[in-house]
Amino acid sequence: MSTKEHNERIELLQGTLDLLILRTLLLGPTHGHAIAKMIEFNSDEVLQVEQGSLYPALHRLIKRGWISAEEGTSENNRRAKFYKLTIKGRRQLAVETSKWDKLAGAIARILRPAAQEGK
Repeated sequence: MSTKEHNERIELLQGTLDLLILRTLLLGPTHGHAIAKMIEFNSDEVLQVEQGSLYPALHRLIKRGWISAEEGTSENNRRAKFYKLTIKGRRQLAVETSKWDKLAGAIARILRPAAQEGK
């Protein structure tokens, strides 16, 4: 996964794509291409999810038991795998979201210490 501008690519922290996939699947089961498009749309096209990153992440999440997959038919009448958040995945989403919030808060305190001094 990368940011929009090819020449300004930013490598995202490991696990970030997993978190975004879990959050996307909270809305309901969907196929891989739709997951990528939803992440791109919801990030205002800043985050681009490439197939070479998406499908290994989906397989990793299945292996961990956080999502499941079943065959189905996409909206354009093609066979597709539909991914669904499991109960274990819902719990993990809460854990990962909490970790992300702590990390983002810590980084913000370092980058903008003056904002914290006013509290």
